[in-house]
Amino acid sequence: MEKYLFIALGAAAGANARYLAGVWAGDHFGAAFPAGTLLVNVTGSLILGFLAALAGGRLALSPELRLLLAVGFLGSYTTFSSFTVESLALTQEGGLWAAFVNVAGNNLLGLAAAAAGFYLGRLIGS
Repeated sequence: MEKYLFIALGAAAGANARYLAGVWAGDHFGAAFPAGTLLVNVTGSLILGFLAALAGGRLALSPELRLLLAVGFLGSYTTFSSFTVESLALTQEGGLWAAFVNVAGNNLLGLAAAAAGFYLGRLIGS
């Protein structure tokens, strides 16, 4: 049960950080381009990459801290960070084709799913 508390605490902080980053980006760059999402995805990827390197090195993180930061905070802040680090891991393991399929699949299928959801929402909402 304790592990869920670490995840929940991190998730609450991550959701608030995402909101604040979006507000900050909107205030500084305007709303014409989704700069907040870009900021969150890039910084989340940077942080998760850093944590992944620490976890595999001499500064190993405790399981509780991993749950708090990687699963809770970054899982709520951005799932894009998981996607990017997993794609990087595939390339480092020699799975260039798998990495390409992962990147293309997530982007193309994600866009198609968003379009389908939008279409269904408009169909039902009309």
